[in-house]
Amino acid sequence: MNTRLLSRPRRQARGGFSLAELMVVIVIIGLLATLVVPNVVQRLKTAFMGKAKADITALASALDDYATQNGGRYPDSLDVLVTPDENGYTFLKQKSVPVDPWGNEYGYEPPIPGSGQPEPRVYTLGSDGQPGGDGDAADVDNFTIQGGRER
Repeated sequence: MNTRLLSRPRRQARGGFSLAELMVVIVIIGLLATLVVPNVVQRLKTAFMGKAKADITALASALDDYATQNGGRYPDSLDVLVTPDENGYTFLKQKSVPVDPWGNEYGYEPPIPGSGQPEPRVYTLGSDGQPGGDGDAADVDNFTIQGGRER
């Protein structure tokens, strides 16, 4: 008996996905992305503004500590807050003055006697780096954070 005729060569199973399966997966990923990405972007904007407010609050508190230690006199710049004194103490527990979430330096205006600004002002100009603006481009300072006061 001829075994060659009885035994057929087996077709090897080939792994992989069909084009239809790949297209279904791509469509599902696209749908998920359209639902998730806008929410992530909005949360990121909220987080950036929260970080800016936390930094401004920490800087204003460090400025108050500095004034307490120096007879009510505030520094001329924020750099003094991260410069160690003779005992190695700094008023801000960082190696450098933080920058806002958009990469800009925080603004600082020391109090000006007789000008109606008895406290120092620490501020950020928002994402656009320009005065004014709305949303994440809005200016934020320690006065508006502490009591909702507008300048």
